[in-house]
Amino acid sequence: MTTSTQAPLDADVAEVIRGAGLRLTKPRGAVLRALHDRPHASADDVLSSVAAVFPKASLQSVYNALSDFVSAGIVRRFEPAGSPGLYELRVDDNHHHLVCTQCGAVSDVDCAVGHAPCLTPSETQGFVVHQAEVTYSGLCAACASTTTTTDTTKTTTG
Repeated sequence: MTTSTQAPLDADVAEVIRGAGLRLTKPRGAVLRALHDRPHASADDVLSSVAAVFPKASLQSVYNALSDFVSAGIVRRFEPAGSPGLYELRVDDNHHHLVCTQCGAVSDVDCAVGHAPCLTPSETQGFVVHQAEVTYSGLCAACASTTTTTDTTKTTTG
């Protein structure tokens, strides 16, 4: 079985799917391989990858496979503000995400540390909390350097 930092290799796909109690089909295998190749993929991204192997694949069949994988705990779905749901194979830890508000790049970041953001709710209202989901929004390094360069150019020429 793979760990959270290792996506399944082709040889592991059958083991991962069957190990989750799901029936192995070629489309499900293609969906899992697509997530291996494209972490933080939308269903449309997955369909693009799957369609290269199965041209008749539909978005509905991709959503069905993704839903089955999420329910089985082998895929995680998260939804950054203003974005479609994204899917990833890193499921067995409480990591968070950095999302670029300019280009949409997404990166994993290990669990938050320190006092802010607060990860312990002030009131649980009887809930037993298993996970905190944090999304950091801002500019990735490439967009930040482009913005800084653009701002400097505007200042010196404007």
